Amino acid sequence: MRENKNIKLMILKKFPVILFIIIFIGFGIFSSNWFTFKNAENILSQSSYIGILAAAITLVLLTGGVDISIGSNMFLSASVAGLLMEGGWPIWAAVVACLLTGFIYGYINAFLVVRLNIVPFIATLGTMTAGRGIALIITRSAAVSLPKELISGFGAGKLFGIIPYPVIVFLIIILAAAILLKYVPLGRRIYAVGNDAEIAKKAGINANRTVSVVYITCGVLAAVAGIVSAAQIGNINAGFGVGYEFTAIAASVLGGTSMAGGIGTIFPGALIGTLIIQMIQAGLVFMQVDLYIQPIVNALIILLAVLMDSVRTDYIKKLDSRNIRVD
Repeated sequence: MRENKNIKLMILKKFPVILFIIIFIGFGIFSSNWFTFKNAENILSQSSYIGILAAAITLVLLTGGVDISIGSNMFLSASVAGLLMEGGWPIWAAVVACLLTGFIYGYINAFLVVRLNIVPFIATLGTMTAGRGIALIITRSAAVSLPKELISGFGAGKLFGIIPYPVIVFLIIILAAAILLKYVPLGRRIYAVGNDAEIAKKAGINANRTVSVVYITCGVLAAVAGIVSAAQIGNINAGFGVGYEFTAIAASVLGGTSMAGGIGTIFPGALIGTLIIQMIQAGLVFMQVDLYIQPIVNALIILLAVLMDSVRTDYIKKLDSRNIRVD
């Protein structure tokens, strides 16, 4: 009996990896060109900005919060950079301005959640609407073009002609965030606050500062995702970033992050979740599924992620005691 429980517990904890393998092999069976280097490269490239967002939102979810403004943050931050480039600013200066915009965006979210004690969903719902509105005002709802140097040199460029630069940025952020959570004291504080903020405070952890750092970091990473995505697309239009926040949340949760806080990883968790979503989208294209059906499939993925989170978290609580760190 105990052995069966241990097997069930192991399956639940490794479910994202199991699901990844099933989907990867499944599409390979039905698609002749699935197991190719070009397809793997395309999936990784398309995963880059969503993966960065998934890493960002995972940090927030681990504290028991949520940030649904990251799509609008992408739009506003990238728009600021694009307009500055159109105005003659050098690319590096415009990118710095983009990151600064993301920092300010994240700081405002942190202020609303920590200082004004507004529920994270409501606070970021407000900044999501306001951020997109500001971006539409400064761009006048017109598409913002990016310089060819950024598009061809970074968006479509490859290191040694092999690894796309957006993928390199994506993997560096995943690695840095994973190291932060596993080896840096801030990472342990994030898990502690997510498990129980009150107990964390009694243990001497400054919960407010930890949550603030997480929201600000999320804001900066959303800005990074914005410039990466814009460089790949080539411009920034009025629909830029719409719905990305929910895709990122689904990727994080599919990777094993609990929306209740305190449980989850960025590597392999958020990385696996991102690749699962992008594999499904690529697989639907390979199988020539109707374009009108694909959004329905994406919606089902989000529902599956939420359902899986609920069932998985409840069952793991019954089978295994919750620790501050869950590997």
